Amino acid sequence: MWAYFNGVKLDFSRPGKPTDSAVIESFNGRLRDGCLNQHWFLSLDEARAVTEAWREDYNRVRPHGALGNRTPSEFARPVAGHAQLPALHG
Repeated sequence: MWAYFNGVKLDFSRPGKPTDSAVIESFNGRLRDGCLNQHWFLSLDEARAVTEAWREDYNRVRPHGALGNRTPSEFARPVAGHAQLPALHG
């Protein structure tokens, strides 16, 4: 609904075609390599805590070269005179 009201065109990848979204596939690889492959989760609560800590580090601590060596949080800060996107929580 937000996308429709803000003129954002949604373009879904086709089932079984991971190359349709290289950005997502790249992120999935980083999540796998940086978090999931390094832990043996003993409970769902532990998995949630570990992945949340990884997400916080990925978005708020670790700079990304593609974002001018800024964190995603720094990159997403609103610019004066521009609309702010709603926060996404995971």
